[in-house]
Amino acid sequence: MKENMKSSGAETDLRVQYRKMGISDAVQDLADEVLNGLRDRFARIDETAEFNQLKVLAAMQQNRVSEACLYPSTGYGYNDIGRDTLEKVYASIFHTEDALVRPLLASGTHALHVALSGNLRPGDELLAPAGGPYDTLEEVIGIRPSRGSLAEYGVKYAQVDLLPDGGFDYEAIRKKVNPSTRMALIQRSKGYQTRLSFSVEQIGDLIAFLHELKPDLICMVDNCYGEFVQRIEPGDVGADLIVGSLIKNPGGGLAPIGGYIAGRKELVENAAYRLTAPGLGKEVGATLGVNAAFYQGLFLSPVVTASALKGAVFAAALYEKLGFSAFPPASAERYDIIQALTLGSEEAVCAFCRGIQAAAPVDSFVVPEPWPMPGYDSDVIMAAGAFVQGSSIELSADAPIRPPYTVFFQGGQTWPHARFGILKTLQYMKDAGLIHA
Repeated sequence: MKENMKSSGAETDLRVQYRKMGISDAVQDLADEVLNGLRDRFARIDETAEFNQLKVLAAMQQNRVSEACLYPSTGYGYNDIGRDTLEKVYASIFHTEDALVRPLLASGTHALHVALSGNLRPGDELLAPAGGPYDTLEEVIGIRPSRGSLAEYGVKYAQVDLLPDGGFDYEAIRKKVNPSTRMALIQRSKGYQTRLSFSVEQIGDLIAFLHELKPDLICMVDNCYGEFVQRIEPGDVGADLIVGSLIKNPGGGLAPIGGYIAGRKELVENAAYRLTAPGLGKEVGATLGVNAAFYQGLFLSPVVTASALKGAVFAAALYEKLGFSAFPPASAERYDIIQALTLGSEEAVCAFCRGIQAAAPVDSFVVPEPWPMPGYDSDVIMAAGAFVQGSSIELSADAPIRPPYTVFFQGGQTWPHARFGILKTLQYMKDAGLIHA
């Protein structure tokens, strides 16, 4: 049988297959050595995925998801049972009163803008108690002047930076909270910062402190990249609003667009009135044909998120072994799917991203180049040969071209693909003479 396979051109050896895909034996040997030390870590990730899979399944069953929920609606979208049931499922999963889950939300930034502008009024102050927000929110808020920003509508902004050790500066926060402070925005993930992301428990401690200072303060968590990484979500620790993107974790790589806003009913409704129109709110908004992808992506998302986490841990361990800095370190607990790697030069960042692109199922032949991307204050290089444009739960990497030249790696719908993508980055770095493996 083996001889027949060889004569027909078939080859079943994994190392040979990697070699055919451009991965040298030296790179494979290093990867195998690193992976041998990660087996227990991967087993814990799988256990969390199993827990979250059961949580998602229970929410779908309790809310009686039916075949009719998968059908599309058109026009105004009145009585879209699939849309309305899905929002109940999200509220159940995140343990909130209500949720808004819509294809009308074009991105995570859009969802955050809708939640902010729907619940802030002229004269209100928005407080960032955990340092500056993600780059694209700077124009939304008005930190960098932009048309239509919150600042143009009279919303004030205050910020408290983190302590040198990455912790919350509770004393400075106490001094900043004042009668006009209406909302606190807490970003769970690191974004383009070389800090550790926050655990849900850390966020809960901060929310409890803020509510003690001002009980009516709205605590909103930017949950992007963090869903299903832990067994609890910000709704379990007192968050008033939770916001995220469906082309990240909860869409499972299948959602073609969309975002969610979950939280207290009144606050979610305020966001809905901003998304559609006053008086209309959640009653309108056709789903056109995305319901099936939204449901199935959510169902798969705990396992997809686990694959991305394994890729992040593997990347950190591999590059640390080569002497690079990883945030978080390979040994640290994970609170989001983003892995930051400080590579020290523009050449190394570009080689890494080109390796990710070369590992993609779509546009693998494209060579990424830095460019002045809208919403960012420096050139950015992005690698993503994805089925859904910009889907960060699919294998991707991006980096602002600025010191200390840190690349942000995320995603991987399957662990084998995440592994291959990381090996491809290493091979590109090696071939460029940037590492010796």
